[in-house]
Amino acid sequence: MTLSLEIGNLAALYSEDKITPAEVIDEVYARIHAKGVHPDWIALVDKEAAKDRARRAPRGPLYGIPFAVKDNIDVAGMPTTCACPAFAYTPERSATVVERLVAAGAILIGKTNLDQFATGLNGTRSPYGIPANVFDPAYISGGSSSGSAVAVAAGLVSFSLGTDTAGSGRVPAAFNNIVGLKPTKGIISTRGVVPACKSQDAVSIFASTVADATKVAEVAAAFDKEDCFSRADAPSFAVESIGRPLKVGIPNAPLSFFEDSEYRRLYHHTIDRLAGLGVEITPFNFAPFRDTAAMLYDGPWVAERLFAIEDVKEHDLNPVVGDIVRGGKSKTALQTFESLYRLAELRRAADAEWKRMDVMVLPTAGTTYKISDMLADPIRLNSNLGAYTNFVNLLDLAALAVPAGFRDDGIPFGVTLIGQAFSDGKLATIGDALHRTLPDTKLGATQMSLADTKRVSAHPAKKKTVQVAVVGAHLSGQPLNSQLTERSAIFCETSRTAAGYRLYALPETTPPKPGLVYEGSGPGAIEVEIWEMDDAAFGSFVALIPAPLGIGTLVLEDGRQVKGFVCESHATIGAEDITSYGGWRSWLSRTAIA
Repeated sequence: MTLSLEIGNLAALYSEDKITPAEVIDEVYARIHAKGVHPDWIALVDKEAAKDRARRAPRGPLYGIPFAVKDNIDVAGMPTTCACPAFAYTPERSATVVERLVAAGAILIGKTNLDQFATGLNGTRSPYGIPANVFDPAYISGGSSSGSAVAVAAGLVSFSLGTDTAGSGRVPAAFNNIVGLKPTKGIISTRGVVPACKSQDAVSIFASTVADATKVAEVAAAFDKEDCFSRADAPSFAVESIGRPLKVGIPNAPLSFFEDSEYRRLYHHTIDRLAGLGVEITPFNFAPFRDTAAMLYDGPWVAERLFAIEDVKEHDLNPVVGDIVRGGKSKTALQTFESLYRLAELRRAADAEWKRMDVMVLPTAGTTYKISDMLADPIRLNSNLGAYTNFVNLLDLAALAVPAGFRDDGIPFGVTLIGQAFSDGKLATIGDALHRTLPDTKLGATQMSLADTKRVSAHPAKKKTVQVAVVGAHLSGQPLNSQLTERSAIFCETSRTAAGYRLYALPETTPPKPGLVYEGSGPGAIEVEIWEMDDAAFGSFVALIPAPLGIGTLVLEDGRQVKGFVCESHATIGAEDITSYGGWRSWLSRTAIA
C-alpha cells in the first residue's frame, strides 16, 4: 500500500510503531529521485543527514513530518538563492518559522524552486528550470511558490512553506489541487525571509488538507520580537466553530474568467455547494477590492522589491523580473503618498462591504495558461492571474485556497475563502467543509482519498501561554528536553541572562544538571533557551522539577522577565563555578574535550 504523507496518517503510524521517521525519509527521497530533483528543487538536505535528524527529532506536534521550504526562506547552512545564483548566500541561522517547525519535530527535506525573488504568479521565471503543473506538464504550476506547491501535490512532502505577497501561496495551490493557507499578515514571523515587499509579505503553508495546513499554522504562528511586522496582539491560531449561519459574499457583478468557460462553470458550482452547506449567500460590491488589486503593481509597492536586490547586477536578473523591478525606480515620494491615501479610501469602502458578509468566496484565479503562452506574453497573462488575489495583503485580510474541481481537460480549479484579519480559524472550518463536498476527491495528484483524512476540529484558542527559560538538561538535544516536547512546548529563541547570575555544575545529579543562581555580583550572560507552552502544560512541567531546582523569574539581557530555572543557593556550596563558560553546552563540550 502506498504511504500517505498526510500528517494525521503519519502521526497514527508513529504512535503504533508501524513505521519510523527514518523509514519515511527513505520513502520521501525515493519519490523525489523517481520524479527528478530538478526543476522542482533547488537544494536537498543530504539524505543520511535528514535520516539522522529524523532519528533525533523531538516528539513535538510535528514529530517525523517531512517538509520543504521555498528558497527565499533561510535554512542554516544551506544557500538561499531566491532563484538567482549571483545573489546566493549561506545563513548561519534559520528563519524563525523554520526554527519553530524543526523544534516541533518536523524534518526538513530541502529548498524549492520559485519565480526569481518571488516576483510572479506563474512559476516560469527561474534559471533552475520551470516546475510544471502536476496534472499536465504543458501548463504552468503557478508561482511564485512553484516548487513548494508541486512538492506537496506530487506527494513528496507532507507540507511546504511558501511566501505570499500577491497570491503566491494561493495560485499554485489552485493549479495543483492542494490547499494554500495565506494567514493574516504578521502572525507567522518573516524574520529570515528575503523580502519581496516587506510590508506586505506573509509566509504561507501548502498542504493536501485544511487540517494539515492548520496543524502547521498552530505551530508556526507566534509573536517574534525580532520581526518588526510581527503582531503581538494576534490571537493564537486555532480552528473556530461557527455558531450562527455564515454569510458568504459573492460579487454582485459578473467576474472575468478570461474566456475560460470551464472555470466559470466550476465557480458557480462551488457557490451551489456552499449553499448546500447551509450558509447564506449574499452579494457584495467587489469594486473596492478590484481597485485595490490594481494598485499592487501600479503603485509604489513595486519599488519595495528593490530593497532586497538593489545590489544585484542587471544581467543576473530574469529579464521579466528585471523589467518589473526597474519600474519601481520611477516611483516618487509624491506618488507614494497619493497611493497611501487612495488605499485608505479603498480600505474604508471595503470595510463597509464586510458588514454584509463574514467571508467572501472568489476564484483563486480566473483561468490558467500553458507554459508556452506565458513565456510569450509574461506580463499581461501574469497580471490576469492576480485579479482575485492581489488585494488581500494590502487590505490586511486572511485567505484560504481550497480545491474546487477539474476542467474537462483535467486541469484543477480552486477557490479562495477570504476574511478579515484574524479570521483564519473561521476560514479553516468552512474551507474544510467545502473541500469535502467534492465527490471522490484525491489529495493533489496522488491516489490518496480526502475521505480517508482527518477533518478539522474546532477548539478554543490556546490558553495563556508561558515562556520558560531552560539552562541545562532541558536544552535542545539534552536528556530532559523530551519533558518539554511531550507537552507540545515550542522553541522560541536562544538568549542570555542579564548581569548578576552565576552558573554552577551541581554534584551528584542524574542526569548532570547546572544550578543558576542570582548573586548580584555575577557577570551573567548565561546562555538559555526560551520555550513556550500553555498553562496546563506548564503546571505539569513544574511538578517534575526536583529540589534544589525550581522555577522563578529570570531577567534576560534585553531586560525582559520570563519564568526560568533557578537553584537554591545552599546547593552550590562546594559546586564548580562554570559561569566563565557562558552556558551549560559550552561547559559540557569543553569538559568532554579535556
